[in-house]
Amino acid sequence: MIDYEFRHAEGVLVLRPERPLEAADFIAITGQVDTYLTGHGKLHGVLIHAKSFPGWKDFAALLAHLKFLKEHLHRIEKVAVVADGTLAQVLPNFANHFIHAQVQHFDFPRETDAWDWLIQTREIQLDTDSRDYLP
Repeated sequence: MIDYEFRHAEGVLVLRPERPLEAADFIAITGQVDTYLTGHGKLHGVLIHAKSFPGWKDFAALLAHLKFLKEHLHRIEKVAVVADGTLAQVLPNFANHFIHAQVQHFDFPRETDAWDWLIQTREIQLDTDSRDYLP
């Protein structure tokens, strides 16, 4: 099960996997993300906050997760992984070779640092965008 929150103002999806992931989790999240993408085109970031990865409940959950990634990963700018463990530490180096999004790891208790990193480029981009429209 994934506890999730969508922060529309920041364009950030916050995921907190608590128990093995289920296919229904990805159906619910897909609805939220697709609605946002319809109006904004891309998702600024995803923050994954978990002490450790809980795995999948069953094969259907794994397939739903892979489908979500296939359909949305190219429209995500940044992924902040706030977690402990070896997998979380090596994930950014591995992922950055295969996906467009920037991926950064932060130790579990350092969610504030992850937010700073996610929002950092967003604030610069908003300032630049607003200057583009000045007369």
